Amino acid sequence: MAFEFDHLFVCTDIGASEAELLLSFGLLEGSSNKHIGQGTVNRRFFFHNAMLELLWVDNPEEAQSADICRTRLWERWSNRKDTCPFGICLRPSASNNNIAAFSSWAYRPPYLPETMSIAVGTNSDVLTEPMLFQTPFGKRPDKYSAEKSQPLEHRVGLREITRVELIYPDANNPSPELQSVIDTNQIKVRVGETYFVELGFDGELQGNRVDFCPKLPLTLCW
Repeated sequence: MAFEFDHLFVCTDIGASEAELLLSFGLLEGSSNKHIGQGTVNRRFFFHNAMLELLWVDNPEEAQSADICRTRLWERWSNRKDTCPFGICLRPSASNNNIAAFSSWAYRPPYLPETMSIAVGTNSDVLTEPMLFQTPFGKRPDKYSAEKSQPLEHRVGLREITRVELIYPDANNPSPELQSVIDTNQIKVRVGETYFVELGFDGELQGNRVDFCPKLPLTLCW
């Protein structure tokens, strides 16, 4: 089965003031979501093939409720300085592929129809690694319907995410679930002293990069 990178989330401060760094750099912001019943809100930046999500908890009670607690979103967000603040979402490359890329459990958040679920990695308790999940309904942003379309033509010219590399201290010992995602060739990992992510764009032909650390653990390369 083939899989595609759908989006990366980064846990941020309430309100994601970190987004201002991306706006100043020249990215256009898309629409935001409030995840009813999950207790989270986001700010989002869309590219032709994938999306970058800045995520925070705005309702701790919902985030710690019985339906949500297994995701460990509350712990990941509230301890984001000391745990892995990232989530990696894949999507199937074929619409009829309901098989997850990794060992998973079915997550049914209140904001989804009862018949729909998200596959969450069975390593969701491992807060030293990114949260892994796969949506059955994900698609390239440049294939969204007209009513769901998002701004894609950024002033800095970035179009497609072509590399996702996670840097973290324990990268030499990935869980079986994370190794399965690595084996899809959609992400890479390497050892580093702190948690951050490098996103490469358009094959990185220009040899440019911008680092938003320490406020946002993210580097863009193009």
